[in-house]
Amino acid sequence: MPKVRLAGTVRGEKDPNREVRARLLYSLFSKGWDIYNSNGDQRISLSNIERKIIESDAFVFTPGATLEDLFKAVSIFVGYQTLDVNLAGKATVLLNSDGSWNRLFALLSHLNGLGTVKQNHQDYLLLAESPEEVLELLENTRRDGIPSVGREKIGTSTVGSFDTPLPAGHEGSVCVFCSASIEDPAYLGDGYEFGKQLAENRLGCISGAGSSGIMGEVVRGSVDAGGWTGGSNVPHIIELEGLPTGLSSFWLKPDIYTRMEIMIEHSDAFVIFPGGSGTVQEMLALMIFKQHGHPSMKDKPVIIFNRQDANGRLFWTPLIEMLGNWCYDGEFVVVNELSELIPTVQKLVVRPEIAVA
Repeated sequence: MPKVRLAGTVRGEKDPNREVRARLLYSLFSKGWDIYNSNGDQRISLSNIERKIIESDAFVFTPGATLEDLFKAVSIFVGYQTLDVNLAGKATVLLNSDGSWNRLFALLSHLNGLGTVKQNHQDYLLLAESPEEVLELLENTRRDGIPSVGREKIGTSTVGSFDTPLPAGHEGSVCVFCSASIEDPAYLGDGYEFGKQLAENRLGCISGAGSSGIMGEVVRGSVDAGGWTGGSNVPHIIELEGLPTGLSSFWLKPDIYTRMEIMIEHSDAFVIFPGGSGTVQEMLALMIFKQHGHPSMKDKPVIIFNRQDANGRLFWTPLIEMLGNWCYDGEFVVVNELSELIPTVQKLVVRPEIAVA
């Protein structure tokens, strides 16, 4: 029988969504679905999420969305976008009877309007208002499949991992989460300039090691200025986007989750540049790690570059508004000007010698 993974947490006997979940369980069982996580008590980490995806034939998210639920749903959408073979033909349905998924969809619509999300997310993250509609959407997808994301591979992946030691006088490494698809010269210019500024201030540049968009320009700016650059990527994304030249260190990983893990471990600070759903996924992972007290995020600042475009639109305002429902003051800092990024990093990074004193 097909297996559906149910996301969401049951918060005791008075949980207002408990009845809806019970109806959903009955509907799924009666239509021949086996259910993972029916009690809503399984935790998923970066190291095991891909295995959970492989084990499942479909995914259903319940009302009462949490930060972890947002992360998992966006992660699946990113998997569709990057042609993850483990998601081929597998439906994802969000039961939105309480409206708790609305802010995420508003954010993805905003990014689609800005051009960093090319696909219509509603074709891949399917909204349902009732358990009965969940079943209908699951069956429709099993019959009709999932729409093409309109991407093709540009090559094959043959590179392996390699390491270059950090240089003398190294002041820390900054991970830049950003778009690999933006083509606007103004955004690309900001990426190149920021990479250059990192190098000039003896700050390493860590990225998702893509060769296109802002991501490629950040690396190029750092390399051109003689900076140390590190990055991580996975074979199926390398085949879509290629790798930048000049990386000092590269960590090949099997999936996007362990890729994020090693980038987080090697970084001292994080800058959220304009990006798409992958950047949203990475920001959510950072916030979850912070809230769980994960040691790899101890004393590491997160800075959102809420860049204003020529039309006066602030890039990340819908993300900041969404996070207001789940995050606490001080978990991230917002900066509006490119010139403020390096001073903010330098102010907030806790260096070992300072921490000991």
